[in-house]
Amino acid sequence: MFKNKKILFSAFLLTTLLTVTACGQSVKAFTPGETPGETPQEESFNLTIPHELGETKLTRRPEKVVVFDYGLLDLLDNLQVDVAGLPKATLPEFLKTYDGEAYADLGTLKEPDFEAVYNLAPDLILISTRTAAAYEELSKIAPTVYIAVDNADYMGSVEKNLTLLGEIFGKEAEAKTLASTLQEKISTMKEKVSALQENALIILANEGTLSAYGAVSRFGLIHHALGYQEADQGIEASTHGQSVTFEYILEKNPENLFVIDRSKVVGGQVDAVSTVENDILKQTDAFKNGKIFYLNPEVWYITAGGFTSTQLMLEDMEAALK
Repeated sequence: MFKNKKILFSAFLLTTLLTVTACGQSVKAFTPGETPGETPQEESFNLTIPHELGETKLTRRPEKVVVFDYGLLDLLDNLQVDVAGLPKATLPEFLKTYDGEAYADLGTLKEPDFEAVYNLAPDLILISTRTAAAYEELSKIAPTVYIAVDNADYMGSVEKNLTLLGEIFGKEAEAKTLASTLQEKISTMKEKVSALQENALIILANEGTLSAYGAVSRFGLIHHALGYQEADQGIEASTHGQSVTFEYILEKNPENLFVIDRSKVVGGQVDAVSTVENDILKQTDAFKNGKIFYLNPEVWYITAGGFTSTQLMLEDMEAALK
C-alpha cells in the first residue's frame, strides 16, 4: 500500500511540474550555495548607436576598449573606464599614465596601426574627427563609434558624449555628475564675462603664421559658452582657421586676444610670444591693457572635448578674468 501511495505521489508531482511549465513558468534546479527564490541576474544589453559615419550595434557591454581621441580618453578616464590601447605619440601631460606598458600603442590619431588593433581584439573602438578616414577599416575589426565635438555647441556636445559613454559602460550616474560639475562652472564664469561686455579674438600661432577662429570653431566656447563678444563676426568657419595678418588684428583691435601656440605641441621652432608681441600688435588695446592671453595648447589644440581638459580650459579663462 505504501509503495502504491509513493508511486501515486510521484506521478502527481510530475503532472504538477508539467502543468506549471506549460503555463509559461520555468522550473530551475538550485546550485549549491544558492538561496531558493533568488535568480542570478544576467545582464541584457543591446544598444544601437547612430552617429555621423553610420550606425553601430552593441550586443554586449564592451570590456576591451581602444580609443583614438584624447578628449574621449579623458572622458573615459574620469568615468573610470579602463582602456586597452590608444595612440601614444602626442599624449598630453595630464594623461601620461596611459603611456605605460599596460596600454598598447596603436599608431597615431590619423594613422592607426590596424594590425596592432586587430591583434588586440577589442570589443569596441572609439574614434573622433582626426581618425574619421579610418572608420571603414576599423569597423572591419570591431564595432566602431564616431564621437565628435560640435563646434557650435561645445558644452552641449560634451554633455551628450558623456551621456552616451555612460550608457555604453553603465556609468550613467557618474556621467551626469561630471556634466553638472562643468555646467555649474560655466554658469559662474558666464556671469563674469557678461559683466565685462568685452570682445575677443582667438588666434592660432603656427611657426610665425596666424589663423583666426570665430564662434563656430573648435575654440568657439570662448564666445558661445562663456559669452565673449566677437571682435570679427565675419571669420570663416574652417578646421584650420582663417589665415590673417598682423595688420588684420590691428584693424579689428580686439579688447582680448586669446592665443594658442600650435608649435608647442607639434615641436615647432617659432614660439607664439615672439610672433605675437611685435611692433604692430603692441598697438592693439589687448596689448596695451595686458589682455593678451596664451592658452594651454595641449588641452585647447589636441584634447578638447574631455572633462579634465575642459576644466583646464576654464582655468585658462578664469585667469583671464582676474
